[in-house]
Amino acid sequence: MSAQVQRSERKPLYVKVVTQPALHGCWSVNISETGIGLIATPRRPSEGPHENEPVELSFSLPDTGAYVRVHGTVRWRHDTAGGAGTVAALGVSFGAFDAADGVKLARYLSTSHLQVVAAYASDDESRAVRQALDGVASPHFAASAEDVHALLSRGDMAALLVCGQDEAQALALVESLAALRAEVDPTGAGPPSDLAPRIVYCAPAAPERLVALFNTGRIYRALGAWPDPEVLCEAVLQAGREHGFRTEQWRMALELERNLLRERALAQAPVGGPGRTAEDVGFRSPAMQRVMEMVRLVAPHRVAVLLQGETGTGKEVLARILHRLSGRGDLPLVVQDCGALTETLLESELFGHVKGAFTGAVSDHPGLFVLANGGTIFLDEIENTTPNLQAKLLRVLETGDVRPVGGTQVRHVDVRVVAASNRDLGEEVRTGRFRADLFYRLNSFTIDIPPLRERPEDIPELARAFVEQFNRTLKRSATGVAPDADEVMNGYGWPGNVRELRNVVERAVLLSRPGEMLTRRLLPPALLNSAVPRTDPAGDGSLRARLQLVERELIREALERHGGVLRRAAVALGMDPVTLGRRARRHGLWNPE
Repeated sequence: MSAQVQRSERKPLYVKVVTQPALHGCWSVNISETGIGLIATPRRPSEGPHENEPVELSFSLPDTGAYVRVHGTVRWRHDTAGGAGTVAALGVSFGAFDAADGVKLARYLSTSHLQVVAAYASDDESRAVRQALDGVASPHFAASAEDVHALLSRGDMAALLVCGQDEAQALALVESLAALRAEVDPTGAGPPSDLAPRIVYCAPAAPERLVALFNTGRIYRALGAWPDPEVLCEAVLQAGREHGFRTEQWRMALELERNLLRERALAQAPVGGPGRTAEDVGFRSPAMQRVMEMVRLVAPHRVAVLLQGETGTGKEVLARILHRLSGRGDLPLVVQDCGALTETLLESELFGHVKGAFTGAVSDHPGLFVLANGGTIFLDEIENTTPNLQAKLLRVLETGDVRPVGGTQVRHVDVRVVAASNRDLGEEVRTGRFRADLFYRLNSFTIDIPPLRERPEDIPELARAFVEQFNRTLKRSATGVAPDADEVMNGYGWPGNVRELRNVVERAVLLSRPGEMLTRRLLPPALLNSAVPRTDPAGDGSLRARLQLVERELIREALERHGGVLRRAAVALGMDPVTLGRRARRHGLWNPE
């Protein structure tokens, strides 16, 4: 299963992008399956997301009607002050897509071609343009200046052919477009004009006028009326290449400048990081340390991996770490939940289908294995697949050959398969619910992920990582996890595992006041009612130890009942406030600051 794999290709895309946090006048300038380049005109430098911050994007794909929503991370941002105000350029890497939006984008990128507008072309000229560009580009015809602007606003046109025999009309269009070729539109209503489509002039005009237009950058080429088809085709191809080159050159110049500024800042900044996520946690439990050792061991080798564990233990997180460490990290990672679709839909989604294969198959669909070529495919809940589909998965694993539904042609792919199951697949084989041959093919390297209740040492570290994560994403300032909340979380069984812990911390961070530690007051009632306090493993069950536990619980209840006001709690307990403060600090229940 070896194949020559290319990196995800950047393509020009000039469409309006809506961001959250909001960024005024935001347009995309290029896109790939893994990220997008943006340019915007923020009203103030602090507006919108900054480096290493999460961002939500919404934009349309030209000529398809598809709308894409994706969550990503700002990898770099560069702000430049100019005469028209501040201009911000951003590079965003994609994370999670809404529903099947990632597949929509991949299909658009794999099927999109060079797009060209032909303005004012007569019927004969239209036929000549179609013949000249057949198999090279997709022409779109405009009969008026309004039609031209509407087509250009789609965002994917690489060239504009100005045709027709009306010299005044053709020159007026060129001049009107020149008004949009300022470096940046200060209103934020359009994309950077330096990246606008190249104009190939195919209408009559005086030679001296054409020279002036060329010298001022208003037109890219002047071919005269009724150009030779080969000359026209070559001009469009050159315009497309120049278009892509200028886009990439512009992007690289901004990124280079941004990297230089970042290096200078790092040289002066103290050692530290922007914060952790669950993927960056250093697990303390021996069980998870062994799991991570196995992940690091198997990641560089092209073998199928089977992840087994209860729901919520973090199988997809481990699959992403495997992909990142595999040497395929800059190529696609495709995720499919095998329990979310019927057998027919899942087969079509994984292997693709040809046009007419079934009702509703109005076009060819390459399938997820083809879209993941060179990268990794993660098949979650693989135990939910049918025996028929399991046989087809086995063939792909053994040969690398994928045949779409209803098709006869086979495509060879190089895909690393990571599968996951909530059940013991060995037991599923013994009961006849899972094919033994597929199990043994997947079972070449199995990693069993222990539930969270069997590794309580990881709970505090995970909780603090989630606090940092949600402080960033929710714009909160929680200062950590208090000992009383730690005690409750350590005593809970966590049937939902890490996913449940993540949700509990997210809720607590949302409920917290600015600068507040997360105390048991912020935990869900179900957690408080179900948690069983763990005894101190160093304790001996003596009367002194038991009295300390009772004292701690009484002080905690009094502080909660009186909103954390120490003096009121002391009156309720009949104690001196100073004495209560000293004991509350000893139990980790009160911080005078």
